[in-house]
Amino acid sequence: MKKIICIWGGLLLAACAGLPTSSEYVARGNGYLKDGKKQAAIDAYNKAVVLNPSNLEVYEARGAAYYFNGQFDLAAQDFDRVLQEDPYRVRLYTAYASALAAQGKFQDALELLNLSERLRPGQAETYFARGGVYYMLGRYDLAVADYTRTLQLRPSADVFNARGGAYQQWGKPELAQQDFQAAKQPHIPQHINDYAGLE
Repeated sequence: MKKIICIWGGLLLAACAGLPTSSEYVARGNGYLKDGKKQAAIDAYNKAVVLNPSNLEVYEARGAAYYFNGQFDLAAQDFDRVLQEDPYRVRLYTAYASALAAQGKFQDALELLNLSERLRPGQAETYFARGGVYYMLGRYDLAVADYTRTLQLRPSADVFNARGGAYQQWGKPELAQQDFQAAKQPHIPQHINDYAGLE
């Protein structure tokens, strides 16, 4: 009888060994997201959550996929879950704030971005996101200041264009045109980060 149980257990282990793990689904989802297949990424992350509901990497990745898929409320929920358990994931504050801003929750977004700057100063993504929130609030002077900080840290076409738009709204068309021209320079990267082009 022991021999039958051992054989059965061995067959079961062999069958399970071929099943993807939570981490493998996360890797698949990341690949889908980089390829612009947002819903396929979300589906892979959902499978990862089922296999390991305590894996914070899954919620962070799925939150990004939800964000790029325009599901800002779901993105905010996933980001909030991660930060409730690990408030020191400073890079996530920017993503969470962007999801809140996309829902019109500008003051909440600013609080998160200011906290992010205090926890880890000098991050280009933080200044870029905060500049965007200030732009949406019509505070073009503060938007320009944050975009300028971003350009000092990591120049890119999307930041030059954003600052140009802020200058335009602020009533400084000459400075706006300079930034729009700078954004067209071939040596300037198009995006501030790898995921910026997914939106």
